[in-house]
Amino acid sequence: MHAIDIDQDIRARLIAMRGSHRGLLDSIDPKRTAHLIIDMQNGFTLPGAIVEIPVAREIIPAINAISRAVRTAGGLNVFVQFLATEESSKGWSTWFDRFIPADRRDAMLETFGPDSHGFALHADLDVAPSDIRVDKTRFGAFVQGTSELHDRLRERGIDTLIITGTATNVCCESTARDAMQLDYKVIVVADATAALTDAEHNHALDGLACYFSDIVSTEEVVDTLSA
Repeated sequence: MHAIDIDQDIRARLIAMRGSHRGLLDSIDPKRTAHLIIDMQNGFTLPGAIVEIPVAREIIPAINAISRAVRTAGGLNVFVQFLATEESSKGWSTWFDRFIPADRRDAMLETFGPDSHGFALHADLDVAPSDIRVDKTRFGAFVQGTSELHDRLRERGIDTLIITGTATNVCCESTARDAMQLDYKVIVVADATAALTDAEHNHALDGLACYFSDIVSTEEVVDTLSA
């Protein structure tokens, strides 16, 4: 698990401005809340996977605990999955052509194609019939044209998001930042998100805490929803 270390100066400043580091969680309405489980797919979680993030395997029990609490409280679980196709790679050529070598590009398309083993969710995740799945073709799930997530949440009157999954500093952070600017209340769970290193994980949490979201623990989320 990550050694979580939120900057104490940032935390003190937040408490001085807001009165608490968890003001959004304290006012949560479970029935207007969605739990976004980001990219917990085989291509990110299995040993030796092309984008393996080892800590992502360790956070699965925390994600499952939150999923169960959200269901019980009347909220919605949304499994958001990264999808890569030839069409999406052409539409996002800056990343596919400039940030990764050609052989890795081909491997990404093979791993995260719609029928691939890498695209599938990790087998240990608690997925229920009431949960939904949404594909995305960018890091952030709210980038225009990348997914149906925003429309599907608005249809259900969702105004609060709990974010878990991987990677903290890439898809989770990108989704959280855009969500807040679309006027969602965003809650990121520090011990239910994962990055490649503690430094990347904590840097992302510090940045999100300043302006974009509550940063809380799995225990805080489960206890609040259970109450």
